[in-house]
Amino acid sequence: MNIDLNCDMGESFGIYTLGHDETAMPYVTSINVACGFHASDPNNIVKTIKKAKKYNLAIGAHPSFPDLVGFGRRAMAASHEEIYADVVYQIGALMGICKTEGLTLQHVKPHGALYNMAEKDSKVAAAIAKAIKSIDPNLYMVCSCGSMMVQGAQAVGVNYVEEAFADRAYTKDGTLVPRREPGAVIQDPQAVADRVLAIIKNGKVQSIDGFDVALKPQTICVHGDTPGAVDMIKAIRTRLVQDGIAVRPFSVK
Repeated sequence: MNIDLNCDMGESFGIYTLGHDETAMPYVTSINVACGFHASDPNNIVKTIKKAKKYNLAIGAHPSFPDLVGFGRRAMAASHEEIYADVVYQIGALMGICKTEGLTLQHVKPHGALYNMAEKDSKVAAAIAKAIKSIDPNLYMVCSCGSMMVQGAQAVGVNYVEEAFADRAYTKDGTLVPRREPGAVIQDPQAVADRVLAIIKNGKVQSIDGFDVALKPQTICVHGDTPGAVDMIKAIRTRLVQDGIAVRPFSVK
């Protein structure tokens, strides 16, 4: 049994530092790198890719709506053609930077509001999937478990994996509890580690209101910018290894 741990990184901007990228990198296996639309800038992207190379991490693009002020968390009334173009642009930028370091991309994971919209709208998901496939048909699309994203990826015929979230509470219909609601983010490292192990071994998680929700992920998202994030990631990885679960990029079979 094996699992990938993915983490959003490269979200610093100019002189402003966000997240604990380098201290978290030794404990994850894949990273999702901001491409400049919701966070980061060319210089910070280059720095992030160099660090990823140092730790031998699988790299993914983390495209979003063009929303630096709102950190990509505000929904935009973009057409499917605009979404396609924005995603192609962002993947292309990151792919070019990776090429300068002799690296390739493993995957693409939408960010923020774009991810949330794709979860619920297979046409939005398909626009993202088309962009991914048009750039490189070997890339994977990271999709929320059992969501419309999966349908969009399947309709386009792009490679995909499903993900679950380590520290986020779920509703009974399998969506994430909005961050503004109490209990949306679980902060106890051991509780989160137990939860991740249960998801991997049992294929389900208990929702915030006590229902069993089926989840069969190939990758688990951990967050590197929350209080105590690195301790939580360490606890998850330690627990998985102790239980004999191999932690490695999902593209490594």
